[in-house]
Amino acid sequence: MDSINITEEYLRSIDVHTVLPQQEPFVMIDTLTHFEMTTSTTETVIRPENIFVDNGCFSGAGMMENIAQTCAARIGFYNKYILKKEVQVGFIGAIRNYVVGELPPVGATITTKVDILEEIFGMTLANAVVECNGKVAATAEIKLSVRSVE
Repeated sequence: MDSINITEEYLRSIDVHTVLPQQEPFVMIDTLTHFEMTTSTTETVIRPENIFVDNGCFSGAGMMENIAQTCAARIGFYNKYILKKEVQVGFIGAIRNYVVGELPPVGATITTKVDILEEIFGMTLANAVVECNGKVAATAEIKLSVRSVE
């Protein structure tokens, strides 16, 4: 499955709402820009109306949700566009080593990359990095559980 050739142009053409269980105003990613079985990347413009914007900056809680939704977009894309199944609902099981380096300002574009370390029995363990203007804004290790769809 790692040999799938999915272009960034194709990914950018997909409405992110089709790969996420979350809906507005709780969508914290704009575009899935890279997909592989072990890596995914999203882009997000920080808008002033975002519920996680405080004092002109995207909060640490917002970046954590952005990381979780980047994981969800990867799983949702795989289920919907490759397996032709429904998008699954996932839950954050654990967050470790969460470090916020800086809070992205309104108007900035953040890029979030998630590298899958392990997937077993519906659990996914991943490392994540959020970047803004070429600087690391946040890093974390996240464990997610996905509810199986029968």
